[in-house]
Amino acid sequence: MKGRQLEKLTERFVGSYQVKRINSTNAIELELPSTIKIHPVVNVSRVCRYKDQVQGQKKERLAPVVIEREEEYKVEKVLNKKKFRGKDQYLV
Repeated sequence: MKGRQLEKLTERFVGSYQVKRINSTNAIELELPSTIKIHPVVNVSRVCRYKDQVQGQKKERLAPVVIEREEEYKVEKVLNKKKFRGKDQYLV
């Protein structure tokens, strides 16, 4: 699908978000920013408890640069490249 990331290249867990409401024993509603385009009610198996970073470890997410209404990021290093259906795909 156009505009969607490959599943194996997406992050497994993203951010730390507040639980807005517990709907049932299997579903919770999260407070998500508008930039995340998923339904706010998720199964509890998709959620894990937030763990603080190890002391001294720094993980900084850079803000995306918006060019022509599309988010773009500065790539630090290309780890791998492959062709899929005639198009190049990069692992960064």
